[in-house]
Amino acid sequence: MAGLKWREITITTRQENADEMAELFESVGAMGMVIEDPQLIADYIKQDLWDYHDVQIPDIPEGMIRLMAYLPVDERLGERLQQLQEELSARERLQGWPAHPLSLTDLQEDDWAHAWKAYFKPEKVGQRIVICPSWEAYEPGPDDVVLTIDPGMAFGTGTHPTTSMCIQALEEVINGDELVLDVGTGSGVLAIAAALLGAKQVLAVDNDLVAVQVARENVAMNHVEDKVEVRQNDLLAGLQESPDIIVANIVADVILRLAPAAAERLAPGKVLIASGIIQHRLDEVSDGLSAAGFSIDELISHGEWAAIVARRG
Repeated sequence: MAGLKWREITITTRQENADEMAELFESVGAMGMVIEDPQLIADYIKQDLWDYHDVQIPDIPEGMIRLMAYLPVDERLGERLQQLQEELSARERLQGWPAHPLSLTDLQEDDWAHAWKAYFKPEKVGQRIVICPSWEAYEPGPDDVVLTIDPGMAFGTGTHPTTSMCIQALEEVINGDELVLDVGTGSGVLAIAAALLGAKQVLAVDNDLVAVQVARENVAMNHVEDKVEVRQNDLLAGLQESPDIIVANIVADVILRLAPAAAERLAPGKVLIASGIIQHRLDEVSDGLSAAGFSIDELISHGEWAAIVARRG
């Protein structure tokens, strides 16, 4: 996959629009996002929350953030950029957003995709699962389950709070012999974690071919090919499987869209784990799941993020 070209889209927006802007980029197929928040960076430096940093506070007006997203330069790029511009224009017109000029830059994968690797270290994200990058050595403890990962261009290290909450929930609900469906698998972290925790079979789906390729490579790296199948698919469309557990680490709008189909696929008593929910939308998503026929077993929070463990009624 070396030599891929990527279009970096840079936009400056209000802090209060950050979550909706991120969801907007996600909806047009962005393969990763970077958010530069001057106030957050300044707070981290002031509170000495970084052992080491070489980060300059971005020169952005107060109350604003800079967001950079990455789209592959392929036959769909023009369509995606047009959709992005139309969505922005609609929000400027209907919601009073300020104008959002876009800055576009072409980048080769090797120019930027691997620079962050120096900061990705082994990390325990649940009671048992340890996420370990493929280029780092790690000596596991007696109870550790090591999940080796190379996110590639799928941007999923497994250490983000939304992912770690899913792993925490999987550790609680997997007893062995389950069929698990990982929707929006990205780099395959959750699918692999489910297999390592004892699931009998795992189906991982993503609508992006790059993510599918990366997930398959990570499945092979963790030697769980006999348990995990990775397919290119749009959410649950056309799937015939009846899983015991569906895990979806995506965004609030997609979870709400997924809920009725998930309820159809899950038998009574079976489990949906939904994450990627920003705190201020937690009630909305909970209500949507309840309306689709789920009862809420557990709410998990980590900072500004939340996850829901729900059971089909």
